[in-house]
Amino acid sequence: MTQPRISHPAMIVPDAMPALQALGDAVGKGGLEERTILLVLMRASQINGCGVCLDGHAAHALELDEKPERLATIAAWRDTPYFSDAERAALALTEAVTRLADRPDPVPDEVWSEAARYYDEHQLAALVLCIANINVWNRLNVATRQLAGARW
Repeated sequence: MTQPRISHPAMIVPDAMPALQALGDAVGKGGLEERTILLVLMRASQINGCGVCLDGHAAHALELDEKPERLATIAAWRDTPYFSDAERAALALTEAVTRLADRPDPVPDEVWSEAARYYDEHQLAALVLCIANINVWNRLNVATRQLAGARW
């Protein structure tokens, strides 16, 4: 197992951790269901290979009595019956925003329109901020090789 390259960047740079946490708190007040937020956090973390975030968000989901089959199949959400249409739209948007460089039209209109069917403008804003925020955390953790299970 590798060791972290440095301590967590958000703990090193003054005021970084409170700023990142404040964004997460704001997302939590954006009108999205907590279970949807956790699905988004876990799917982006799967894509980005962030064990730290997957570990923490899975534990939180289990505390909310999330069903194990849903947690086990987030990466295969298109092929399982466990997710609502609104959750599927949020997961599709998560994948598009997380994988911006993978296609010429990073967030296709059909992906955005499908999300807009289930979420109002305030919720869509919170959803985009949620996706952006978890991508920041994933990149901080992966770049510095932070370890799952470590607590700052």
